[in-house]
Amino acid sequence: LLSPETSVSISAHNAVLALAKAPGSTGIWDKFSFGLDPSALQERLFVTEENVDGFLGTALCPSSCSQSALESQPLIEVLDVSEDRIQIRLE
Repeated sequence: LLSPETSVSISAHNAVLALAKAPGSTGIWDKFSFGLDPSALQERLFVTEENVDGFLGTALCPSSCSQSALESQPLIEVLDVSEDRIQIRLE
């Protein structure tokens, strides 16, 4: 993390952490962990095409699905992500 770029904003009903990668760090973040202490962290996924594909693949077709069922799954593409919306295309 890049310390000067990291910030915290806390209100009565919300907390926001703004994180910035250090210059030598590459690639996207696909998940993060949070919690009150290191022994009780919860994991959350960022909205990426791969995470959406994985989530919907698990939800739409459990591990007992046949190969033909997997091949007929829709193509899912994350087109846009912003603070107030996400745009996903299914084919």
